[in-house]
Amino acid sequence: MSRAAASIAELVGNTPLVRMRSVGAEFPGVEIHAKLEFFNPGGSVKDRAAYQMIREGERSGALSAGKTLIDSTSGNTGVAFAWLGAALGHRVALVMPSNVSAARKQITRAYGAELIFSDPMEGSDGAIRLVRQRVEASPEKYFYPDQYSNEANPNAHYLTTGAEIWRQTGGRVTHFVCGIGTGGSVIGTGRRLKHESSAVKVIAVEPLEPMHGLEGLKHMPTSIVPAIYKEAELDEKLSIATDAGWDMSERLFREEGLPVGHSSGAALVGAMVIAERLHRAGQPGVVVTLFPDRADRYFEPMRWERTFSW
Repeated sequence: MSRAAASIAELVGNTPLVRMRSVGAEFPGVEIHAKLEFFNPGGSVKDRAAYQMIREGERSGALSAGKTLIDSTSGNTGVAFAWLGAALGHRVALVMPSNVSAARKQITRAYGAELIFSDPMEGSDGAIRLVRQRVEASPEKYFYPDQYSNEANPNAHYLTTGAEIWRQTGGRVTHFVCGIGTGGSVIGTGRRLKHESSAVKVIAVEPLEPMHGLEGLKHMPTSIVPAIYKEAELDEKLSIATDAGWDMSERLFREEGLPVGHSSGAALVGAMVIAERLHRAGQPGVVVTLFPDRADRYFEPMRWERTFSW
């Protein structure tokens, strides 16, 4: 920025795009790029949607003084709401499965958010059901942005992520590959890229297994399908095994120096599928994928205790 930011919230977006140097080198003529969303202030792609939902809630009056912002989250959206609440002066309560990473629990608590835990066996769907129960019981208490149904979620990516990718590739992007969580990233970014050029192909990545280990991604056939997710707008959907996503994230550490989570690994596996297909057909391409967060979100953080003596 050419000026001092009035708030850290103004620093959301404008993340770097980096070309893979080693991974995908076996497919000459096809470029693979990754959008590094961990450069957002809160460390993930969810900062974009959370900021847009809060801004629109403020503009409409739905998020007013005295109300608590509450939503369900598997982790990254919770972190985004927590730090934005601290930065913008809103109370935040988060409903999440009790088995989300310790790092995410501690980060959201550090920002002052109230944590409400749902049954870990019910995954993100259980958190959705529990937050809806809370809001129905006390509607006057809460602002419920509902990341799974709020059009501000994909609109954030239409306005920012898609526009940035188009600009950063000089309009050369041919394929966009992205994991499915709420669906906001893949749908919103895809809409913008197709607005710029109808030739761009949009490919979604989901876990192969219903019970999977790719935190933050949804297996759509066995999940509550988010209202903002429009599968008809996709050109293709790929199913990626948990092991493949984990293996690729480890490879990214070693070969690219990129410390990203397993959902990023799965997204790059999907991008590699597209790159190999283009290579076999003798076609060039510029394949862009999105890395939602850093791997340290999944590590057990260091702990410390304050001891007081009176």
